[in-house]
Amino acid sequence: MIIIPARLKSTRFPKKVLAQINGIPMVVRTAMLAQKVDDVVVACDDFSIVEACKKHKIPSVLTSSAHESGTDRIAECARILKLKSSEIVINLQADEPFLEIEVIQTLKHLMQNKNPFIGSCAKVITQDEAENPNLVKVVLNANNEAIYFSRAKIPYNRDNLDSVIYYGHLGIYAFSMDSLQEFCTLPKSTLESSEKLEQLRALENRKTIAIAKVKSQSFGIDIKEDLERTLKILSHSF
Repeated sequence: MIIIPARLKSTRFPKKVLAQINGIPMVVRTAMLAQKVDDVVVACDDFSIVEACKKHKIPSVLTSSAHESGTDRIAECARILKLKSSEIVINLQADEPFLEIEVIQTLKHLMQNKNPFIGSCAKVITQDEAENPNLVKVVLNANNEAIYFSRAKIPYNRDNLDSVIYYGHLGIYAFSMDSLQEFCTLPKSTLESSEKLEQLRALENRKTIAIAKVKSQSFGIDIKEDLERTLKILSHSF
């Protein structure tokens, strides 16, 4: 099951999830992409999103508007849907309408084969890209499990070695139904508050986050200019 959390209010890009991409709302286009991999439900906080989904025959569930995170929103949606405890739940952000389906498939396979507390994805990035605090970096252990996530450039390459590889984290997560509900009961952590990265809550509580290394050219739509630039680049695809 893929659940897409969709919140109407966005400070930097008002009503972002309903922004039109060639006549289709962003959240709907993301859902259409995800439907190529698994069943999809959009977890909404506003009736306008429900109506947009209904128009395009995308299943949706109205959730509380009080949730602080998309993870809390999909957890409520999963409870409403009464998913089985072992059900794999993929949290796909509504602002990822261009994410390759291979990435979603790879994450799904990771969860089926390894069954970690949380699964996610990362891709190799350049040193220059690693300087960007808006692009979250992740350091992995020998088992491709996350050691730490940061907005800072990690690992620190003291001797400027060519062998150092930087991994950029992709904001797509997978849980079992049980681990999703457990994660939402964990107290907000110090590192999470410092870096503003929710996944650090799991690491501080000694939970395993398995990472699938993928190739991806996609990026999330944070501001209106991101969407305009991406549409120009990908216009040949529509």
